[in-house]
Amino acid sequence: LRGAIGPPIAVGRMAVSSDTLRSAEEGDVKGKAVYILHTWKDALWEMGPSKKTDVPAPRDLKTSEVDTEEEPAQQAKTETSVAEAESAVDQSGDAVAVQPDTAEESADGEGEASVSAARLTAEDVSSLLRAALIQAIGNTMSSLPPSSFPISASTFWSAYVLPARPAYALDMYGLRDASAIDVKHSTFKSVKTFLRASAKEGLIKLKESKSDLMVTAVFPPHPYVDSRQPHRTIGDIEAKAKKAEDRVQKEREEEEKRKGRHSTSDLYTIADIRNIVNDYISSRNLINTNDQQYINISTDQALANAVSVKGEETPEFMKRDEVLRRVRAHMQTWHEIRAEGRDVVRKKGELKPISVVVKIRQGRKACTLITGFEPFGLQADELAEDLRKVCASSTSVTQVQGKPNSLEVMVQGKQIKSVVDLLITRGVPKRWIESSDQTTGKKK
Repeated sequence: LRGAIGPPIAVGRMAVSSDTLRSAEEGDVKGKAVYILHTWKDALWEMGPSKKTDVPAPRDLKTSEVDTEEEPAQQAKTETSVAEAESAVDQSGDAVAVQPDTAEESADGEGEASVSAARLTAEDVSSLLRAALIQAIGNTMSSLPPSSFPISASTFWSAYVLPARPAYALDMYGLRDASAIDVKHSTFKSVKTFLRASAKEGLIKLKESKSDLMVTAVFPPHPYVDSRQPHRTIGDIEAKAKKAEDRVQKEREEEEKRKGRHSTSDLYTIADIRNIVNDYISSRNLINTNDQQYINISTDQALANAVSVKGEETPEFMKRDEVLRRVRAHMQTWHEIRAEGRDVVRKKGELKPISVVVKIRQGRKACTLITGFEPFGLQADELAEDLRKVCASSTSVTQVQGKPNSLEVMVQGKQIKSVVDLLITRGVPKRWIESSDQTTGKKK
């Protein structure tokens, strides 16, 4: 309504400059001037707390609110012809890019990226993170069993929320990567504040602990989750890039193997070592012609060095199994642990299984002791709290005698089955759990 002003009922961004709008109004030129992003009673409006509020009636525009005086320079700038206005809007109504007039207005690729990133406000970041949380609850976390909870706030954030950030934000805001979509740049400023706000909305359930904030449940049936629009995520992009990188790496490794070379920085299983040794022997015709159980060692210096033992003379022939054993003896033992949502852990030395032992303590009372769980990414306090709930027994955490970096979780009673089941739900393979009941001499 001309001569009146009221609350805005739509939000958008300009498709043309303000100068073009002024000249177009004088010349009665038609075309698209604003790209609408959000309107009254749309899907975003329905998500807000004031969705039933009616738009107030417009009020008369006071003369003091209208700036009728323009600077001479501004007048000269706005006096453009109708033809110029028509050139800014094509016949279909779509906006046409207008070239900047000065060098300051035009920037190189890096400048454009920084300008686009600057348009990403704290409210935008908060909205994108909220969309990521809703996406994670509806897609990734809806299939999680109840035993997967509680989840620490840090794990919940890094494993589920961050990978679910919308990929369309990269193009919308001209971002090179998703680093700008971070809680530090949002209105919440911290993960805990964001999660507490989400808990108030009923999306998740939280519990405060001494060391961290714990997510105890998520609610996929929530109306916000049901009405979500699924989107391509940052995690999808990263997974695709990782898959392509792995494919290139695999092709490179295959090429190296065809050339008979293998990286000393890679990890090899016993089966891998056996195949490499057998391929090497076959490619160089080192099998003894008189007895195929034996390998000709003296005819190949590289193999002779690989099976030599300090202080002993290297034999001329050697059985294949002995060759394999000696090659393995010259290699270092390493282990690698991979778990969903966590970084790959690679350490020197042999991985030992988690020990679950029932012993008699404090007279005739039986208790279950769990040690060796740290390499599998499990925290002592969290494990003790989970076992307290699952076993309905008291728990405690103490330091292992003689091992300052190792902790022991104690549960009252004979709880081997409950402990093993909980460890399996936390991603520990059963073959890496060793249990024994020292009150009866039974070992598994």
